[in-house]
Amino acid sequence: MLPPLKVVRNGLRRTTEALAAELAQPGTAAPAWSDLEWRLASAVAVAHGVSPLLCVHSAWTHAPWRRFLQDQREQVELRHRRIAALLQRIDTDARAAGLALVPLKGCALHALGIYAAGERPMADIDLLVRDDDAAAAIRLLLALGYEESFAQWKHRVFKPASGHPFAGLGEHRDAPINIELHTRIQERLPVSAVDITERIYPHAPRPGLNPYPSIGALMSHLLLHAAGNLCGRSLRLMHLHDIALLAKRMRADDWDVLWNGRAATPWWALPPLRLVARYYPGAIPDAVFARLEHEGPPLLRTLSRRQTLTQVSCSELWLHAFAGIEWCRSARDVAQYLGHRIRPSDEAIRERADMVRTQLWLQGQAWVTLKHARRVLTWLTRPVPRMDMLYVVRIALQEPHKPPRDAATRPRSGAIFQPTRR
Repeated sequence: MLPPLKVVRNGLRRTTEALAAELAQPGTAAPAWSDLEWRLASAVAVAHGVSPLLCVHSAWTHAPWRRFLQDQREQVELRHRRIAALLQRIDTDARAAGLALVPLKGCALHALGIYAAGERPMADIDLLVRDDDAAAAIRLLLALGYEESFAQWKHRVFKPASGHPFAGLGEHRDAPINIELHTRIQERLPVSAVDITERIYPHAPRPGLNPYPSIGALMSHLLLHAAGNLCGRSLRLMHLHDIALLAKRMRADDWDVLWNGRAATPWWALPPLRLVARYYPGAIPDAVFARLEHEGPPLLRTLSRRQTLTQVSCSELWLHAFAGIEWCRSARDVAQYLGHRIRPSDEAIRERADMVRTQLWLQGQAWVTLKHARRVLTWLTRPVPRMDMLYVVRIALQEPHKPPRDAATRPRSGAIFQPTRR
C-alpha cells in the first residue's frame, strides 16, 4: 500500500528539488533521508530521466542509491548501443532509398558529443522527414520490422512488431526502441501551434541521416519542446540539463537563430530559459533574457519568475484542471482552451484512447476510463493524483534494495518511464 498521498507529494517535492540542485551543482553532502525518501528519489530520478547522469555527477554514498544509479547507467549504455546500431541501419537504408531524415533531440546531442553512451536515456528515436517523403519513410520503417502503433497531431509512433514493454523501475537494455516520425516541429501552447520546422530541416539535405542546420537550430527545438512540456506540466530535469549543456557551446550569434525565419518572436523560450537559469546560474547569457523579457503573455511572464521544477513537472502529484491556461496569448485562445476542457475534440478523444491502449502506466486505471464529465467534476471537487507518477512511485516502493545481478541474467523488468503531456 502507498503511504498517504500528502506524504508522497511532500516527499516528491523535497527529493525533486534536491536532485535538481545536486545535478546542476554537484558536491553537496548526502541527505539524511528516510528509506521512503530514498525510494521516492529513485522514482523522481527515473521520471526525470537523470538516473545515469546522477551516477556520473553525484557522489552521494547511500549504498542502495549508488547500486540503483550504477545499474541504471549500465542499462542505458547497453540500450544506447542498440539505438546506435539501429540509427546506422536507418542511415544505410535511407541512403539507398534517396531519403533524407533528421534525428532529433537526444540523438543529436549524442552526435555532438555532449553526452557519452550511458549518460542520457532515450525513450525512443525521433526522426524528421519532409511531408512529401513521409510515405517513403514509413516504408523504410516497416521494412525494418516496425509497425504503426498510433498517430497524433505531432507525430506517428512506430514500435517493433515483436517488441513488448517491460513493467519495472527505470531503464532496461531490452526495452523496445520506438520511433516517432515527424513531418513538422511544432507545439500547441496550449491551443495555438508554434511551428519552427523551417529552422530545423537542413537547407541542403542529403540522403541518409542529416544533422540540424546549426547548434542554434537544435537549441530552438530543445526550447520549444521544453515549452510544450512546461505548458502541460510534464517538464523533466533532463530537458533543463540538455539546454544548460548546449548553452555552454553557443556564441552570441548562435542565439540569433531563435529570431530567424518567418516565425514570430520566440516568446515561448522565456519560461524554460528562466528555469534553466534558476538551477544552472550563469548558463544563459543576460543578453538573451534582455531580448525576451517583454515577450509573451504578462501572466506567463510573471508566473515563470518564481516557478520551480516540481511545480511544472510530474513531481507535482496533483493534476491541474486548467494546466497551461497562462500560456494563452489572447481571449480567443482562452475561450478555445476552456471549450476543449469542457468538450474535448474528436482528436483529443482518439488520442486519449490511444494512450490508454498503448501506455502501460494507464492500463487498469479506472480514472482514465471515466466519462469526461465525471473527470471534470472530480477535478473540481478533490485533488486527483497523476497516474504516470503514481505508477513509478508504486514500483519504486515495491522494488527490493539489493545488488543488481549481471545484466545478462537480470530479469526483464525495466520499462522506460516518460511522463506524457495531457
